[in-house]
Amino acid sequence: MTEWEIIWQQREIFISGFGNTFALFFAGSIASFILGVTLLYTLENGSKGVKGSVILVINMMRTLPFLILAYLLYYGLPQAGIRMDAFTAGLISLSLYHGTYFCEIFRGIRKGLDSGLMEAAQACGFSRFKTFTRIIIPNVLLRSVPLIANQLIICLKDTAFLCIITVGEITAAANSIQSTYFIPLNAFIVAIALYWIISIAIEQVSKITLNKVQDRGLSHA
Repeated sequence: MTEWEIIWQQREIFISGFGNTFALFFAGSIASFILGVTLLYTLENGSKGVKGSVILVINMMRTLPFLILAYLLYYGLPQAGIRMDAFTAGLISLSLYHGTYFCEIFRGIRKGLDSGLMEAAQACGFSRFKTFTRIIIPNVLLRSVPLIANQLIICLKDTAFLCIITVGEITAAANSIQSTYFIPLNAFIVAIALYWIISIAIEQVSKITLNKVQDRGLSHA
């Protein structure tokens, strides 16, 4: 039996790993995106103390390796009486970690917006919430499509670290097969291909979105 035949026989392990990776990536991306927008809103409209706390959390996350965060949630919290399964710990760690990075992306774009947009909104009697949802966020998102796509790919790659906390994703599947049948090259070639599939899909969606934004004249970057 050839090495590739072994890989084919064990395809269910890869299929399961691919499913777990995609589920983690999809749910984590949505949660982190929402968290990033929420943090930006807090920085826009929160009190001075709340803003300071948000900035502190963001800075902490930026200096904390993702793997350490996953370790803390899965292995550290049980000492405080808080237990969760590996998938949940992985999802929460992805959401928290990349939510702060999304906020930083949005905050950087926000600083580059023309102040006249906000002045015009105030002159029209827009509330802070209305100004944020109808003026700030649409402009920020339209200008940050390439950065969002890049962060999503980083989020995808970070799912590979979760095999350390026993999440059965793509890397864990490849490692399981290579340790059992001693075919690391073949196993990890398949893993790389599966990551590429998702990454290419992200890039294509990003390009289509960016083209539509530019075609409709919505991008002023």
